Amino acid sequence: MEVYGLSGKSGTGKSHNASKLCRELGIEGLIDDGLFIRGTEIVAGKSAKKENTKLGAVRCAIFNEEEHRSSVARAIKESGLDKLLVLGTSDDMVRLICEKLELDPPVRIVKIEEITTAAQRKIARKSRDEGGIHVIPVPTLQVKKQFSGYFIDARKGFKRHLGTEMIPDEFERSVVRPTYSYLGDFVISDRAIGDIVHCVADGMTGIDEILWVSSDNSSEGMFVRIILLLKFGCKVRQLAEALQSKVYDAVSSMTAFNVLGVDIEVRGLRD
Repeated sequence: MEVYGLSGKSGTGKSHNASKLCRELGIEGLIDDGLFIRGTEIVAGKSAKKENTKLGAVRCAIFNEEEHRSSVARAIKESGLDKLLVLGTSDDMVRLICEKLELDPPVRIVKIEEITTAAQRKIARKSRDEGGIHVIPVPTLQVKKQFSGYFIDARKGFKRHLGTEMIPDEFERSVVRPTYSYLGDFVISDRAIGDIVHCVADGMTGIDEILWVSSDNSSEGMFVRIILLLKFGCKVRQLAEALQSKVYDAVSSMTAFNVLGVDIEVRGLRD
């Protein structure tokens, strides 16, 4: 297996540009912040961005825990990959990760300065310093459960076509705010969830009144419970299922939470 490295200081855009570099070098897998990623799938590991402290994040990123290290090393060996990219904040960190994971020394270490401009690195640094923003180079669905409530967003790459039109590139990234961010925790009240539910329900024929809305948060995501009255003569099951689906989509898109389920209880019918 040929091992490549991508090194650069924290907040200079390594994770944001990793997918593009992999595509250019024909690399299918990468190691980033404790994760082994193949294509658009997290194969093994845990994200350093979920650690409670920055020190814990560093330890996770360099595979300091034996169980974490061995599981990722085993997954890499079983993957059958020809090439692998290892991300680190310095050349020494890239080499240390290679050593920890029982990989050959990198045949080449690419500096972030080689693939980005000073202006791009300045923007990345500003996003990190002012917004606490971190990027994971996989689709949002891959990390939403693990990062529920931490400002998840999908960021697709874009390239310019014919000098004018912007068209999507083929790789997708997820934007998260780590647990150890100085910005603190993100919480959302039942009232806010209730407002979303009422907005959705107002546009649906057959719903008479929303009696009660509650939400339960866990580290993996949110459950929403709705109690309501429907109008006599409506198709109860179809209407309840439609509301369930619309609330799921609305809460998922309007908040940073992974919605685990929407429970609906119909208390009765009104003329």
